[in-house]
Amino acid sequence: MTKPTAEALYNAYHDKVLAYLTSRTDSREDADDLCHEVFEQVFRSLSRYDPAKSSVSTWIYQITRFTLIDYIRTKHPGEPLNGNISETVGPEEKIIQKETLERLAAALTALERDERDIIILRYYKRLSLTDISRLTGISYGMVKVKHKKALKKISTDIG
Repeated sequence: MTKPTAEALYNAYHDKVLAYLTSRTDSREDADDLCHEVFEQVFRSLSRYDPAKSSVSTWIYQITRFTLIDYIRTKHPGEPLNGNISETVGPEEKIIQKETLERLAAALTALERDERDIIILRYYKRLSLTDISRLTGISYGMVKVKHKKALKKISTDIG
């Protein structure tokens, strides 16, 4: 199976991604910006897309969903993710979530212990990098370096 071109993906999925984002964001401008971010990510990672792992639509949906989650966390810090994401989860999305969680768990176990601890403290406990530095006794600069390195490893492992 051949990989689709960037232009073909954009033409096939832009309107669907934009509609999804528009229905879940505060404004059309935010949805447009997020849609742009999604397709930048799609184009940057197209060479790593593996049709054996997921369909194109699943892959694009994952990128869209993670972009939306980042937006919600940034726009509304401290608020739990609400119906913007979870209420519309259907059977396909549940399968995607399960597959993603399994790949994430495998990627986390492959990290060095301190990298794994930083990721867990940052995204599960929702601590700032400054707080992680204080808690672990690792300098703030080193926490930033290890955090970035761990994220890169995880993103490579989960595709």
